Amino acid sequence: MTAEVLCVGSELLLGNITNANARWIAEQLAALGVPHQRQMVVGDNRERLMAEVRQAAGRCRVLITTGGLGPTPDDLTTEAIAAAFEVLITTGGLGPTPDDLTTETIAAAFETPLVEHPEIWAEIQARLSARGRICSPSNRRQAFLPEGAAVLPNPTGTAPGMIWSPVPGFTVLTFPGVPSEMKAMWQQTAAPWLRQSGLAAGVFASRMLRFWGVSESALAEEMADLLEQANPTVAPYAGAGEVKLRITARAEHQADAEALLLPVEREIRRRTGQSCFGVDEQSLAEVVLQQLRLRGQTVAVAESCTGGGLGAALAAVPGASDVFLGGVIAYANGVKQGLLGVPAELLQAHGAVSDPVAQAMAEGARRVTGADWGLAITGVAGPGGGSDEKPVGLVHLAIAGPDGCSSEGVRFGTSRGRTWIQTLSAGEALNRLRLQLA
Repeated sequence: MTAEVLCVGSELLLGNITNANARWIAEQLAALGVPHQRQMVVGDNRERLMAEVRQAAGRCRVLITTGGLGPTPDDLTTEAIAAAFEVLITTGGLGPTPDDLTTETIAAAFETPLVEHPEIWAEIQARLSARGRICSPSNRRQAFLPEGAAVLPNPTGTAPGMIWSPVPGFTVLTFPGVPSEMKAMWQQTAAPWLRQSGLAAGVFASRMLRFWGVSESALAEEMADLLEQANPTVAPYAGAGEVKLRITARAEHQADAEALLLPVEREIRRRTGQSCFGVDEQSLAEVVLQQLRLRGQTVAVAESCTGGGLGAALAAVPGASDVFLGGVIAYANGVKQGLLGVPAELLQAHGAVSDPVAQAMAEGARRVTGADWGLAITGVAGPGGGSDEKPVGLVHLAIAGPDGCSSEGVRFGTSRGRTWIQTLSAGEALNRLRLQLA
Protein backbone atom coordinates (compact mmCIF):
# COMPACT_ATOMS: atom_id res chain seq x y z
CA MET A 1 0.00 0.00 0.00
CA THR A 2 1.63 3.26 -1.13
CA ALA A 3 0.39 6.84 -1.25
CA GLU A 4 1.08 9.81 -3.48
CA VAL A 5 0.38 13.48 -2.94
CA LEU A 6 -0.88 15.49 -5.90
CA CYS A 7 -0.85 19.25 -5.31
CA VAL A 8 -3.02 21.32 -7.62
CA GLY A 9 -2.59 25.04 -8.17
CA SER A 10 -0.70 27.37 -10.49
CA GLU A 11 0.20 29.48 -7.45
CA LEU A 12 2.35 26.57 -6.26
CA LEU A 13 4.20 26.33 -9.58
CA LEU A 14 4.77 30.08 -9.62
CA GLY A 15 6.12 30.07 -6.07
CA ASN A 16 3.44 32.44 -4.80
CA ILE A 17 2.70 30.22 -1.81
CA THR A 18 4.59 27.51 0.05
CA ASN A 19 3.15 24.02 -0.26
CA ALA A 20 2.89 23.53 3.51
CA ASN A 21 -0.18 21.27 3.32
CA ALA A 22 1.63 18.60 1.31
CA ARG A 23 4.56 18.53 3.70
CA TRP A 24 2.29 18.23 6.72
CA ILE A 25 0.14 15.49 5.17
CA ALA A 26 3.29 13.55 4.24
CA GLU A 27 4.44 13.64 7.85
CA GLN A 28 1.05 12.46 9.05
CA LEU A 29 1.01 9.55 6.59
CA ALA A 30 4.46 8.48 7.75
CA ALA A 31 3.36 8.57 11.37
CA LEU A 32 0.32 6.43 10.49
CA GLY A 33 2.46 3.87 8.65
CA VAL A 34 1.04 4.62 5.19
CA PRO A 35 4.04 4.55 2.80
CA HIS A 36 4.46 7.74 0.78
CA GLN A 37 6.72 7.62 -2.27
CA ARG A 38 5.95 10.55 -4.54
CA GLN A 39 4.78 14.17 -4.59
CA MET A 40 3.68 16.06 -7.69
CA VAL A 41 2.57 19.60 -8.45
CA VAL A 42 0.32 20.46 -11.40
CA GLY A 43 -1.11 23.84 -12.35
CA ASP A 44 -4.76 24.76 -12.84
CA ASN A 45 -4.93 22.94 -16.16
CA ARG A 46 -7.57 20.31 -16.81
CA GLU A 47 -5.59 18.20 -19.30
CA ARG A 48 -2.44 18.07 -17.20
CA LEU A 49 -4.43 17.20 -14.10
CA MET A 50 -6.13 14.36 -15.97
CA ALA A 51 -2.75 13.02 -17.10
CA GLU A 52 -1.27 13.09 -13.62
CA VAL A 53 -4.27 11.33 -12.06
CA ARG A 54 -4.19 8.61 -14.73
CA GLN A 55 -0.46 8.03 -14.23
CA ALA A 56 -0.91 7.88 -10.48
CA ALA A 57 -3.60 5.24 -10.99
CA GLY A 58 -0.95 2.88 -12.29
CA ARG A 59 1.44 3.49 -9.39
CA CYS A 60 -0.48 3.82 -6.15
CA ARG A 61 -3.72 2.97 -4.41
CA VAL A 62 -4.00 6.05 -2.24
CA LEU A 63 -4.04 9.47 -3.87
CA ILE A 64 -4.13 12.57 -1.69
CA THR A 65 -4.79 15.77 -3.60
CA THR A 66 -4.36 19.32 -2.33
CA GLY A 67 -6.21 22.02 -4.23
CA GLY A 68 -9.75 22.54 -5.40
CA LEU A 69 -9.77 20.50 -8.61
CA GLY A 70 -11.32 17.04 -8.37
CA PRO A 71 -11.98 14.58 -11.24
CA THR A 72 -15.03 15.44 -13.39
CA PRO A 73 -17.06 12.81 -15.27
CA ASP A 74 -15.00 13.25 -18.44
CA ASP A 75 -11.68 13.26 -16.55
CA LEU A 76 -11.93 9.72 -15.22
CA THR A 77 -14.98 7.50 -15.00
CA THR A 78 -16.33 6.53 -11.63
CA GLU A 79 -15.32 2.92 -12.25
CA ALA A 80 -11.72 3.85 -13.14
CA ILE A 81 -11.24 5.94 -10.01
CA ALA A 82 -12.77 3.32 -7.77
CA ALA A 83 -10.58 0.60 -9.27
CA ALA A 84 -7.39 2.63 -8.97
CA PHE A 85 -7.75 4.04 -5.50
CA GLU A 86 -9.12 3.09 -2.13
CA VAL A 87 -8.88 6.54 -0.58
CA LEU A 88 -8.99 10.05 -2.02
CA ILE A 89 -8.21 12.95 0.30
CA THR A 90 -8.63 16.49 -1.00
CA THR A 91 -7.85 19.87 0.51
CA GLY A 92 -9.17 23.18 -0.75
CA GLY A 93 -12.17 24.29 -2.73
CA LEU A 94 -14.75 24.06 0.04
CA GLY A 95 -15.47 27.79 0.38
CA PRO A 96 -18.51 29.75 -0.76
CA THR A 97 -17.10 31.40 -3.91
CA PRO A 98 -17.78 30.23 -7.48
CA ASP A 99 -14.28 28.76 -7.87
CA ASP A 100 -14.71 26.51 -4.82
CA LEU A 101 -15.78 23.46 -6.80
CA THR A 102 -14.49 20.44 -4.91
CA THR A 103 -17.75 19.19 -3.40
CA GLU A 104 -19.81 19.79 -6.54
CA THR A 105 -17.16 18.23 -8.77
CA ILE A 106 -16.83 15.05 -6.74
CA ALA A 107 -20.61 14.67 -6.59
CA ALA A 108 -20.83 15.14 -10.35
CA ALA A 109 -18.10 12.55 -10.91
CA PHE A 110 -20.32 9.96 -9.31
CA GLU A 111 -23.56 11.35 -10.76
CA THR A 112 -24.90 12.00 -7.28
CA PRO A 113 -27.18 14.92 -6.37
CA LEU A 114 -26.27 17.45 -3.69
CA VAL A 115 -28.47 17.57 -0.59
CA GLU A 116 -28.70 20.47 1.83
CA HIS A 117 -27.89 19.83 5.49
CA PRO A 118 -29.91 22.33 7.54
CA GLU A 119 -27.75 21.80 10.62
CA ILE A 120 -24.65 22.89 8.66
CA TRP A 121 -26.39 26.01 7.37
CA ALA A 122 -27.51 26.91 10.89
CA GLU A 123 -24.00 26.46 12.22
CA ILE A 124 -22.49 28.59 9.43
CA GLN A 125 -24.93 31.40 10.15
CA ALA A 126 -24.19 31.23 13.88
CA ARG A 127 -20.42 31.32 13.41
CA LEU A 128 -20.47 34.22 10.97
CA SER A 129 -22.84 36.15 13.23
CA ALA A 130 -20.58 35.57 16.24
CA ARG A 131 -17.69 37.05 14.26
CA GLY A 132 -19.73 40.08 13.26
CA ARG A 133 -19.75 39.08 9.59
CA ILE A 134 -22.65 39.18 7.17
CA CYS A 135 -23.88 35.81 6.00
CA SER A 136 -24.22 36.06 2.22
CA PRO A 137 -26.37 33.69 0.10
CA SER A 138 -23.19 32.15 -1.35
CA ASN A 139 -22.28 30.79 2.08
CA ARG A 140 -25.27 28.49 1.83
CA ARG A 141 -23.45 26.48 -0.85
CA GLN A 142 -21.25 25.08 1.90
CA ALA A 143 -24.23 23.33 3.47
CA PHE A 144 -24.71 21.07 0.42
CA LEU A 145 -23.07 17.64 0.33
CA PRO A 146 -23.53 14.63 -1.96
CA GLU A 147 -26.44 12.41 -1.06
CA GLY A 148 -25.25 9.82 1.47
CA ALA A 149 -22.18 11.75 2.57
CA ALA A 150 -21.44 12.28 6.25
CA VAL A 151 -20.39 15.67 7.57
CA LEU A 152 -16.74 16.04 8.46
CA PRO A 153 -16.96 18.81 11.08
CA ASN A 154 -14.73 21.87 10.89
CA PRO A 155 -14.14 23.04 14.49
CA THR A 156 -12.34 26.26 13.54
CA GLY A 157 -13.87 27.44 10.24
CA THR A 158 -17.11 27.65 8.30
CA ALA A 159 -16.31 25.17 5.52
CA PRO A 160 -17.21 21.61 6.53
CA GLY A 161 -15.72 18.62 4.79
CA MET A 162 -17.22 15.26 4.10
CA ILE A 163 -16.47 11.56 4.31
CA TRP A 164 -18.23 9.63 1.59
CA SER A 165 -18.09 6.18 0.02
CA PRO A 166 -19.80 6.59 -3.37
CA VAL A 167 -18.86 3.05 -4.44
CA PRO A 168 -17.64 0.01 -2.50
CA GLY A 169 -13.95 0.16 -1.63
CA PHE A 170 -13.50 3.85 -2.37
CA THR A 171 -13.80 6.66 0.17
CA VAL A 172 -13.50 10.39 -0.29
CA LEU A 173 -12.39 12.73 2.49
CA THR A 174 -12.42 16.46 1.78
CA PHE A 175 -10.68 19.21 3.75
CA PRO A 176 -10.43 22.99 3.35
CA GLY A 177 -7.12 24.39 2.15
CA VAL A 178 -6.61 26.63 5.20
CA PRO A 179 -3.80 24.81 7.05
CA SER A 180 -5.11 25.34 10.58
CA GLU A 181 -8.58 24.08 9.63
CA MET A 182 -7.22 21.15 7.64
CA LYS A 183 -4.96 20.03 10.50
CA ALA A 184 -7.70 20.16 13.11
CA MET A 185 -10.09 18.17 10.92
CA TRP A 186 -7.38 15.66 9.97
CA GLN A 187 -6.55 14.90 13.58
CA GLN A 188 -10.20 14.54 14.58
CA THR A 189 -11.38 12.45 11.63
CA ALA A 190 -8.85 11.35 9.01
CA ALA A 191 -6.21 9.97 11.37
CA PRO A 192 -8.67 7.75 13.31
CA TRP A 193 -10.27 6.60 10.05
CA LEU A 194 -6.92 5.72 8.45
CA ARG A 195 -5.82 3.81 11.55
CA GLN A 196 -8.93 1.64 11.32
CA SER A 197 -8.91 1.29 7.53
CA GLY A 198 -6.24 -1.39 7.28
CA LEU A 199 -4.21 0.72 4.86
CA ALA A 200 -1.20 1.10 7.13
CA ALA A 201 1.65 -1.36 6.63
CA GLY A 202 3.13 -1.26 10.08
CA VAL A 203 3.79 1.85 12.12
CA PHE A 204 6.45 4.52 11.65
CA ALA A 205 8.23 6.44 14.39
CA SER A 206 10.65 9.24 13.64
CA ARG A 207 12.85 11.70 15.45
CA MET A 208 14.59 14.77 14.08
CA LEU A 209 17.95 15.67 15.61
CA ARG A 210 19.01 19.28 15.03
CA PHE A 211 22.56 20.59 14.72
CA TRP A 212 24.35 23.93 14.51
CA GLY A 213 27.96 24.60 13.63
CA VAL A 214 28.45 21.60 11.34
CA SER A 215 27.92 21.34 7.56
CA GLU A 216 25.57 18.86 5.96
CA SER A 217 28.42 17.22 4.02
CA ALA A 218 30.62 16.85 7.11
CA LEU A 219 27.76 15.39 9.11
CA ALA A 220 26.86 12.98 6.30
CA GLU A 221 30.45 11.76 6.11
CA GLU A 222 30.58 11.23 9.85
CA MET A 223 27.32 9.25 9.69
CA ALA A 224 28.07 7.37 6.44
CA ASP A 225 27.54 3.91 7.95
CA LEU A 226 24.27 4.94 9.60
CA LEU A 227 22.95 6.44 6.36
CA GLU A 228 23.22 2.98 4.78
CA GLN A 229 20.88 1.34 7.32
CA ALA A 230 17.50 0.05 6.17
CA ASN A 231 15.60 0.17 9.46
CA PRO A 232 15.92 2.61 11.09
CA THR A 233 16.86 4.90 8.24
CA VAL A 234 18.88 8.08 8.76
CA ALA A 235 18.62 11.02 6.36
CA PRO A 236 20.26 14.49 6.45
CA TYR A 237 18.51 17.79 5.74
CA ALA A 238 20.07 21.25 5.45
CA GLY A 239 18.47 24.57 6.36
CA ALA A 240 19.49 28.15 7.08
CA GLY A 241 22.64 27.42 9.06
CA GLU A 242 21.05 24.37 10.63
CA VAL A 243 21.46 20.71 9.70
CA LYS A 244 19.03 17.97 10.65
CA LEU A 245 19.18 14.20 10.80
CA ARG A 246 15.85 12.39 10.63
CA ILE A 247 15.79 8.89 12.13
CA THR A 248 12.81 6.81 10.97
CA ALA A 249 11.94 3.32 12.17
CA ARG A 250 9.20 0.96 11.11
CA ALA A 251 7.65 -1.84 13.13
CA GLU A 252 4.34 -3.57 13.72
CA HIS A 253 3.65 -1.63 16.92
CA GLN A 254 4.40 1.96 17.92
CA ALA A 255 6.41 1.02 20.99
CA ASP A 256 8.62 -1.30 18.94
CA ALA A 257 9.26 1.38 16.32
CA GLU A 258 10.20 3.93 18.98
CA ALA A 259 12.52 1.40 20.64
CA LEU A 260 14.42 1.01 17.36
CA LEU A 261 15.17 4.75 17.35
CA LEU A 262 16.92 4.87 20.71
CA PRO A 263 20.27 3.15 19.99
CA VAL A 264 20.70 5.09 16.75
CA GLU A 265 19.96 8.40 18.45
CA ARG A 266 22.43 7.59 21.23
CA GLU A 267 25.15 6.79 18.72
CA ILE A 268 24.56 9.99 16.75
CA ARG A 269 24.68 12.08 19.90
CA ARG A 270 27.89 10.34 20.98
CA ARG A 271 29.56 11.18 17.68
CA THR A 272 28.37 14.77 17.41
CA GLY A 273 28.61 16.00 21.00
CA GLN A 274 27.49 19.58 21.62
CA SER A 275 26.75 20.33 17.98
CA CYS A 276 23.40 18.56 18.48
CA PHE A 277 21.27 21.19 20.16
CA GLY A 278 17.74 19.85 20.02
CA VAL A 279 15.19 17.32 18.85
CA ASP A 280 12.04 17.44 16.71
CA GLU A 281 10.53 20.95 16.83
CA GLN A 282 12.96 22.47 19.34
CA SER A 283 14.55 25.69 18.10
CA LEU A 284 17.82 27.20 19.20
CA ALA A 285 15.86 29.98 20.88
CA GLU A 286 13.73 27.49 22.81
CA VAL A 287 16.80 25.60 24.01
CA VAL A 288 18.56 28.79 25.12
CA LEU A 289 15.50 30.04 26.98
CA GLN A 290 15.17 26.73 28.80
CA GLN A 291 18.85 26.84 29.79
CA LEU A 292 18.37 30.33 31.21
CA ARG A 293 15.17 29.29 32.96
CA LEU A 294 16.94 26.44 34.73
CA ARG A 295 19.60 28.90 35.89
CA GLY A 296 17.07 31.49 36.97
CA GLN A 297 18.67 34.03 34.62
CA THR A 298 17.46 36.46 31.94
CA VAL A 299 18.63 37.78 28.57
CA ALA A 300 18.29 40.94 26.49
CA VAL A 301 19.47 41.75 22.96
CA ALA A 302 20.94 44.65 21.02
CA GLU A 303 20.75 44.40 17.24
CA SER A 304 21.92 46.38 14.27
CA CYS A 305 22.11 44.46 10.96
CA THR A 306 19.55 41.83 12.00
CA GLY A 307 16.92 44.49 12.62
CA GLY A 308 15.08 42.60 15.35
CA GLY A 309 15.49 39.07 13.99
CA LEU A 310 17.25 37.83 17.11
CA GLY A 311 14.56 39.23 19.40
CA ALA A 312 11.86 37.83 17.13
CA ALA A 313 13.36 34.34 17.36
CA LEU A 314 13.26 34.50 21.15
CA ALA A 315 9.79 36.04 21.31
CA ALA A 316 8.42 33.32 18.98
CA VAL A 317 8.81 30.77 21.79
CA PRO A 318 5.69 30.57 23.99
CA GLY A 319 6.39 31.69 27.54
CA ALA A 320 9.58 33.54 26.60
CA SER A 321 8.63 36.61 28.63
CA ASP A 322 9.80 35.09 31.92
CA VAL A 323 13.37 34.96 30.58
CA PHE A 324 13.61 37.32 27.60
CA LEU A 325 13.37 40.88 28.93
CA GLY A 326 13.54 42.80 25.66
CA GLY A 327 15.93 44.44 23.27
CA VAL A 328 17.04 47.47 21.29
CA ILE A 329 17.21 47.72 17.51
CA ALA A 330 20.10 50.17 17.26
CA TYR A 331 20.56 50.59 13.53
CA ALA A 332 21.87 54.15 13.53
CA ASN A 333 24.99 55.15 15.43
CA GLY A 334 23.01 57.81 17.28
CA VAL A 335 20.71 55.13 18.68
CA LYS A 336 23.70 53.01 19.68
CA GLN A 337 25.01 55.98 21.63
CA GLY A 338 21.73 57.30 23.02
CA LEU A 339 20.00 54.08 24.06
CA LEU A 340 22.83 51.62 24.59
CA GLY A 341 25.50 54.01 25.78
CA VAL A 342 28.08 53.08 23.14
CA PRO A 343 30.85 55.70 23.50
CA ALA A 344 31.27 58.00 20.51
CA GLU A 345 35.04 57.48 20.59
CA LEU A 346 34.57 53.72 20.08
CA LEU A 347 32.40 54.31 17.02
CA GLN A 348 34.89 56.82 15.65
CA ALA A 349 37.96 54.69 16.30
CA HIS A 350 36.65 51.26 15.29
CA GLY A 351 33.46 51.79 13.32
CA ALA A 352 30.03 50.35 14.04
CA VAL A 353 31.05 46.92 12.73
CA SER A 354 33.71 45.96 15.24
CA ASP A 355 34.32 43.93 18.37
CA PRO A 356 34.56 46.93 20.72
CA VAL A 357 31.21 48.31 19.54
CA ALA A 358 29.54 44.89 19.67
CA GLN A 359 30.75 44.46 23.23
CA ALA A 360 29.51 47.91 24.23
CA MET A 361 26.12 47.10 22.69
CA ALA A 362 25.87 43.81 24.61
CA GLU A 363 26.82 45.50 27.88
CA GLY A 364 24.35 48.27 27.12
CA ALA A 365 21.54 45.76 26.63
CA ARG A 366 22.32 44.27 30.06
CA ARG A 367 22.46 47.65 31.70
CA VAL A 368 19.26 49.17 30.34
CA THR A 369 17.16 46.04 30.97
CA GLY A 370 18.79 44.56 34.06
CA ALA A 371 19.27 41.21 32.31
CA ASP A 372 21.91 38.69 33.34
CA TRP A 373 23.02 38.22 29.75
CA GLY A 374 23.24 40.53 26.77
CA LEU A 375 23.55 39.46 23.13
CA ALA A 376 24.63 41.93 20.44
CA ILE A 377 24.91 41.77 16.67
CA THR A 378 26.43 44.37 14.37
CA GLY A 379 27.55 43.72 10.80
CA VAL A 380 27.29 44.31 7.08
CA ALA A 381 24.32 42.39 5.70
CA GLY A 382 24.57 43.90 2.22
CA PRO A 383 24.16 43.88 -0.62
CA GLY A 384 25.99 47.24 -0.37
CA GLY A 385 27.96 48.94 2.35
CA GLY A 386 30.97 46.65 2.41
CA SER A 387 34.66 47.47 2.00
CA ASP A 388 37.93 45.59 1.64
CA GLU A 389 38.43 45.76 5.39
CA LYS A 390 34.82 45.05 6.29
CA PRO A 391 33.18 43.11 3.47
CA VAL A 392 29.53 42.21 3.13
CA GLY A 393 28.87 39.18 5.31
CA LEU A 394 31.13 40.28 8.16
CA VAL A 395 29.19 40.22 11.43
CA HIS A 396 30.44 40.79 14.97
CA LEU A 397 28.67 38.85 17.72
CA ALA A 398 29.06 39.73 21.38
CA ILE A 399 27.96 38.02 24.59
CA ALA A 400 27.99 39.89 27.88
CA GLY A 401 27.37 37.97 31.07
CA PRO A 402 28.02 37.93 34.79
CA ASP A 403 31.70 37.05 34.22
CA GLY A 404 32.53 39.51 31.45
CA CYS A 405 32.04 40.15 27.75
CA SER A 406 33.51 38.66 24.58
CA SER A 407 33.05 39.32 20.89
CA GLU A 408 34.16 37.77 17.61
CA GLY A 409 33.84 38.66 13.95
CA VAL A 410 32.34 35.98 11.70
CA ARG A 411 32.31 36.01 7.89
CA PHE A 412 29.15 34.50 6.44
CA GLY A 413 29.94 35.33 2.81
CA THR A 414 27.67 36.92 0.23
CA SER A 415 26.50 34.08 -2.01
CA ARG A 416 23.03 33.72 -0.49
CA GLY A 417 22.12 37.33 0.15
CA ARG A 418 21.00 39.65 2.90
CA THR A 419 18.27 37.53 4.50
CA TRP A 420 20.61 34.56 4.72
CA ILE A 421 23.25 36.64 6.52
CA GLN A 422 20.66 37.99 8.96
CA THR A 423 19.27 34.51 9.70
CA LEU A 424 22.70 33.00 10.27
CA SER A 425 23.74 35.93 12.47
CA ALA A 426 20.78 35.44 14.82
CA GLY A 427 21.26 31.68 14.91
CA GLU A 428 24.99 31.91 15.53
CA ALA A 429 24.47 34.38 18.39
CA LEU A 430 21.98 32.02 20.04
CA ASN A 431 24.21 29.00 19.54
CA ARG A 432 27.19 30.75 21.13
CA LEU A 433 25.12 31.62 24.16
CA ARG A 434 23.85 28.02 24.28
CA LEU A 435 27.37 26.66 24.39
CA GLN A 436 28.39 29.15 27.05
CA LEU A 437 25.41 28.17 29.19
CA ALA A 438 25.96 24.42 28.78
